[in-house]
Amino acid sequence: MSDPVRILIVDDDENILKTFSTALRDAGYTVDTTENGREAIEKAKTNFYNLALIDIRLPDMEGTQLLTTLVETTPKMVKIIITGYPTLQNAVEAVNKGADGYVIKPANMADLLTKIKQQLEKQEKARRYDEEKIKDFIETRLKESRSGEKASPSKRNDS
Repeated sequence: MSDPVRILIVDDDENILKTFSTALRDAGYTVDTTENGREAIEKAKTNFYNLALIDIRLPDMEGTQLLTTLVETTPKMVKIIITGYPTLQNAVEAVNKGADGYVIKPANMADLLTKIKQQLEKQEKARRYDEEKIKDFIETRLKESRSGEKASPSKRNDS
């Protein structure tokens, strides 16, 4: 990615915010933090983030509630749930509500950075695919407008 990758960390534990922020900044990411869900929603409305790390327990809402809101408002942002309260129920709920990953605290920083890198690579691949599909659509529409007729699906080259 040519632009700096922006990550939002949402956790009410100041030590987690500091630890994750430092590690992510050291890895070259631009980092923003917040301690509650409401502020995370506001930040996501006004700023672009490639990825959010979301604590499952926040002071003003459950992390899965924040996850649901962010899935609706920023569907292309990668969302990873982080929790110190790992249960199968939490993991299943997080995945069912759209989490792209699930990390147990205390997190192994090398593993977390690897997971983030993998998710960002998937995001970039999807972005490039979307751009290619848009380019193909525009090229097809231009050809149609030049010929004065709409190409039938069988006449299109969709490769």
